Parts: sequence; structure tokens; C-alpha cells
Amino acid sequence: MGAITPRTNKDGSTSYKAQVRVRKGGKVLHQETKTFDRKQAAQIWVKKRETELAHADGLRAALQENPSVKEIIKRYTEELNKPLDRTKKMILNQISASALGATKAADLTSADIVAYMRTIDVAASTRGHYLAHLSSVLKLARPAWNYPVDGSVVADARVALTNMGVVGRSKHRERRPTLGELDRLMAEFGRVRVGAPDSIPMQAIAAFTIYSIRRIGEVCRLLWTDLDEEGCRVMVRDLKHPNTKVGNDTWVDLTPEALRIILAQPRADDRIFPYRALTASTAFTNAVQLLGIEDLHLNDLRHEGASRLSEMGWTIQRVAGVSGHRSWNTLKRYTHPRKVGDKYANWKWLDVVASADSILRQTCLRPGTATSVESAPLSSQPSVLVSLDEPRTILVEGGSPA
Repeated sequence: MGAITPRTNKDGSTSYKAQVRVRKGGKVLHQETKTFDRKQAAQIWVKKRETELAHADGLRAALQENPSVKEIIKRYTEELNKPLDRTKKMILNQISASALGATKAADLTSADIVAYMRTIDVAASTRGHYLAHLSSVLKLARPAWNYPVDGSVVADARVALTNMGVVGRSKHRERRPTLGELDRLMAEFGRVRVGAPDSIPMQAIAAFTIYSIRRIGEVCRLLWTDLDEEGCRVMVRDLKHPNTKVGNDTWVDLTPEALRIILAQPRADDRIFPYRALTASTAFTNAVQLLGIEDLHLNDLRHEGASRLSEMGWTIQRVAGVSGHRSWNTLKRYTHPRKVGDKYANWKWLDVVASADSILRQTCLRPGTATSVESAPLSSQPSVLVSLDEPRTILVEGGSPA
């Protein structure tokens, strides 16, 4: 059943190839091979494996399929009855391409997972996402496909990683933009758009983010067919959720300001804001850096919108109706013990994005022309897209003042 074969290595030393086979009816049912530096170690291993394989349970375990983590992930993605969201797919692909992905199911230990997580150059909270997505795959491995995965490896790894500070919860950002910062940003967005009329309308997107409390990815997925103008609501496709994102389509309320901005957009596409989320995020970051504004993210505008509603006296329930949160706990940090009013009550930029922005693509500003604010109707005044001062005359490159 077992055999040991000596082999001469390139350096002149001798190693011993140990082989164990299980035959039935003249056919080889199972075969294992392992190489040792010492003959005695090879003999011990052969004897041990022969004893284990002589029992039915031992042979059954040996015959059990033992795929790599990468192969398990592949089967998971192929047999899952729902599509993976982009982030989870990216994370699983990254795990598959790593040394962890090459590890066999039966050999996988919590130490392997800990070692991999420590190599990822991301925030502690993001590592938690990696761990959660890996866990969702490995939880199916044994019950669904009878793969020899130790069900406790991820849980044990999580405890160790948490204690080591490698995995942790994300810190809540408290950054809120000032009206002065927003004025500068909106003016810069307008300057860019005048120079490139076909560029992404960041004024409208930034304002809508505040008034709708939407993530930029959700903003760029909104469809005209999902708008209920009479009911002042819109369906958000694939709304972010801790457990389910893809297919989590949810109706959310629109503030009157958010609806105004939507209705000002040209209906040139199935989407209300037919732009890439990454393009919007990059444009916002570029403007922030250009203006020297410190530590302000596009998603901070969403938090600003939630705080605004709370300051206006809205209950958590009403705010949740706009934000789409199922759990009110997340919104508790936006609650305020007393009303302080709406600091956006007379915000000039709402009128800008709710009237002039959609006109910019048409004839109000053409290279080599100038438009006077005093002579232009309100719906087509482009000056507010450029300057904080009203009224004034816009001089476009190649033209002269009116």
C-alpha cells in the first residue's frame, strides 16, 4: 500500500518520496505523495496515513474534493442566484489572485486569513468588508458543496484581527461644509462648465446631493421612469444595504428642492444624471484641492443634507424617508435637541441649478460671444454660473463685454 523511493538531489543530498495508494478491484481509488529529507520521517508518515485510510471515515475524507479558496470563490459566483455588486466582486477577485486564494480548503487556517488581511493596504473598516465577503463564501463551502473548510476559521481570524486593530469600524466623519466653502465650490464648478459646456454639471450634482441625501452612485443611477413627480418621490435602484444591495430597489421621498433640480435636467438620457459616479467624485476632489479646501469629500454633502433636515426640525422618521435608511440608529447622530432653522433658506445656488444649468448646453454661451445678465431672462441668465456677484456681464473667450 505504501512505498518509499530515495531520490538524489542536485546538491548531492538524498530525499525520500513517500507514496500511499488505496486500491479497490484493481483500480486506484486514492493516491498521496509527500517528500521528506529523512527516511525515518517518510516511514512514519506512510504508517500514519495507512492507518487513517484503513478506516472508512479516513478514506471518505481523503476522497473528498479539496479545492482552493480561488476555486470555491469561482463556484460561489457561478452558482449564486443574484448578481454580485461591483465592490464585492472586486474584493473576491483580489482574494482569488492572492496567496490566500491558492490555499487548499482543508489547509486553510485562521492564521492564513490574518496574514492576508495584514498585507492589504486599506483602512481597518475596509478590511472588515474583505473579511465579511470571504466569510459569505466560506460559509457555503461545507454545507452546500461538502468542501473540507473549517467553519471557525473566519470567526477566529476576526477575533484576532479585531484585537490587533487590523479590522475595525469606520470612524464617523463630522465634517460639514460652510456656506462660504460651498460658494467657492459652486463658482468653480460654474467656471469649469462655461469653459467646457459638455462637462459634468457639478453645480447641479452637488446641490442635489445636499437636498436629496443621496450617495453619488445612487444619484447617477436615477431613472426618469422611476420618478413620481406628483408623489414627490423617486425609486433608488440598488440602494446600499448592509446585507443586500443588488435588487434593493427602494422608494424615497424627495425634498421640494431636490425635485426642482431634477425637473431642471434635460431629458436626453434614460438616467436623470447620465454621468459616471467616479467622474463626479474626481471633479469634486479636483475643485477642493484647487481651492485649498481642507478635508472635504463629496459624501460629506450628503451628511450635510441630513443635518440640515434635522436642524429644520424634521423627525428621524421623516429624514429616513428621504435617506432610505431602514435603521434609525445611523441617523441619530444627525438629530439636534433644538431647531436652528434652515441655513439654506435663501441659498442663491438653488435658483442657479434649478433654472440656468439645463440651458447652458444650448445657446446662452457660445465661444466668441458675450451675454449680458441685465438683458437676459431669469431662466437663461448664465452669470450665476460663474460669479458670486450679481448682476454682471460675462465675457467668454474671444468675445467682448456687452
